[in-house]
Amino acid sequence: MSAGWYLRRLSRMGPREIGGRAGDAVRRRRWRSSLPDSPGVSGARFTAVLPAGTTAAVPPDAAKRLIAEADRLMAGHAEFFGVVRDDLVDPDWCHDPKTGRRAPWGYAFDVPYRSEDTVGDIKQIWEPSRHQYLTVLAAAYAITGDERYAERVAEHLRSWWAANAPLRGVHWISGIELGIRLLSWVWIRRLLEGWPGAAGLFEDNPVALDQIWHHQRWLAAFPSRGSSANNHVIAEAAGQFAAACAFGWFPSSARWRADALRSLERHLRANTFGSGLNRELATEYHGLVLELGLAAVAEADAAGVPVPATVRLVLLRMTDALAAVVDNRLRPPRQGDADDGHGLIVDGAGTDRWASLLATGDAVFGRLAWWPEVTGGDVRTPLLAALIRPGAIEVTRPASRPAHFADAGMTVLRGPEEIWCRCDGGPHGFLSIAAHAHADALSVEVRHDGVDVLADPGTYCYHGQPEWRRYFRSTLGHNTLQLDGDDQSVSGGPFLWTRHARSRVLVADTSGENVARWCAEHDGYQGSVHRRQVELTAAARELRIVDEVSGPSRAVRLAFHLGPAITAELVGNRAVLTWTRDGEERSAVLDLPGQLSWQAHRGESDPPLGWYSAGFGRKEPATTLVGTGSTDGTEGFVTVLGFGSQG
Repeated sequence: MSAGWYLRRLSRMGPREIGGRAGDAVRRRRWRSSLPDSPGVSGARFTAVLPAGTTAAVPPDAAKRLIAEADRLMAGHAEFFGVVRDDLVDPDWCHDPKTGRRAPWGYAFDVPYRSEDTVGDIKQIWEPSRHQYLTVLAAAYAITGDERYAERVAEHLRSWWAANAPLRGVHWISGIELGIRLLSWVWIRRLLEGWPGAAGLFEDNPVALDQIWHHQRWLAAFPSRGSSANNHVIAEAAGQFAAACAFGWFPSSARWRADALRSLERHLRANTFGSGLNRELATEYHGLVLELGLAAVAEADAAGVPVPATVRLVLLRMTDALAAVVDNRLRPPRQGDADDGHGLIVDGAGTDRWASLLATGDAVFGRLAWWPEVTGGDVRTPLLAALIRPGAIEVTRPASRPAHFADAGMTVLRGPEEIWCRCDGGPHGFLSIAAHAHADALSVEVRHDGVDVLADPGTYCYHGQPEWRRYFRSTLGHNTLQLDGDDQSVSGGPFLWTRHARSRVLVADTSGENVARWCAEHDGYQGSVHRRQVELTAAARELRIVDEVSGPSRAVRLAFHLGPAITAELVGNRAVLTWTRDGEERSAVLDLPGQLSWQAHRGESDPPLGWYSAGFGRKEPATTLVGTGSTDGTEGFVTVLGFGSQG
């Protein structure tokens, strides 16, 4: 990174964080030449096993998906972030198949992992080494008893341990990677219980013991600090805690366990609004944190370690909040960054992540009457539910489905025919750098029966492609209004915002049977205030958006991003939208502000415009409608989206 980036990053830290990072730097320098031996362990036994009969509770359809996925993995096939791989029979742990580069060897903290030219795409290298594909193979063994799966897991773990000595190479750089990897190892050992080689792979294996000890020593020494204490610190604490519970064989295990639990409890509260939504306002990280928290509680209960009531309370509120915000197809908002990160994977392809989390919430906390119905099954829910002790939590839960989350600034308007609209009037992001925020103040996201109509385009990438990173988190990259070509918040780097737009919700009325209203404003454009009103009328099946700008004359660009399934015919300031859902032709009309000149963009790359990212590393062309003009002589820009008729 440039010297300017380091100065901007430093400006977002407080004195305590600066002191902690200085201590980390000294420790890294000392560790370069001083790598202690892990303490000897004798008589270690793994006791955090699943109760007898647990796998019998896995639904047949979920087991079938799992076995199909495991067989693909056995053949060496997998896909990570849009890159199809066929090398997983014998993987090269430092090779990036996307760029063809191989990460350099050496002291971990010397590896320039942010440089794609030197290392390759770091996400492509790191993801297989989270070993979550090995938890899938281990789960396949647990369900079928087929030792081929267990033997492949053992081969790959021994290969990884041999190729990644402590503090050497790219896999010893990031704490979130170490934390999730430890959690995977705990579950691999648990799921291989019954395989004759399980003890020889883990507790009777000096190499495994050395790796487990060094992972925990690393996490104890280098926690994410201050402005970086977001989902990363949750993963670090959850992995450390899980390992200290299930692999509690070392002299430091009790201390590591206690410290990790304190960190987990503190940061779960800090990362979560009182309403239950994640403070990063990035939905996939809500899912990641919830998965990590549930996995940590499962380890505590399996080991008989008491957990503060606040931990279960936060997870309960997160689950209720998730149930509240999903649409009729159980899809949550597409908000903020998303990198397809999971805490624990034991399911095959095609398993719905959000349905799985709600099923687990039902099993652990009990569903409320207003929760959406979950159909189908998954593998993870019966496994977690077998370990987590049920028990009443002293809290009043919502009697009806919440629609407005005041602390998070999120409001969901719902109408007939499964019309779902998310309105964003919340904080820019979490902590001083708001690492996973997008410049999306006052944006809307509209779906019809689960189909993206006015879409949040997503994330696509983090490292290596700065022009795409800028686009997908820009103001123009969202369904909101841009002035003078500027973003509402000022970026200082790919995970750094140096000035945050401040939003406030003025009206959030979702109580009416026919009309739901929302209004908010933000101050991101210095000298001007952007105010947006949204009104959803049920009887007319119509969404009305009014944008007003106070202040001096400014150049305007108003963007509406359509989902990839939507075909648009734009004539003047009217767009006829058509799509197919379940074999049925559907349509809507988008009447756009006449004061602006409208143009359709699709799949443009210089500069990027007209794209949709369904998942990390993947993008596809989609239509974006952009209106250009100025604020001169206008009292507001009115957009009307009507469903069910082409007019």
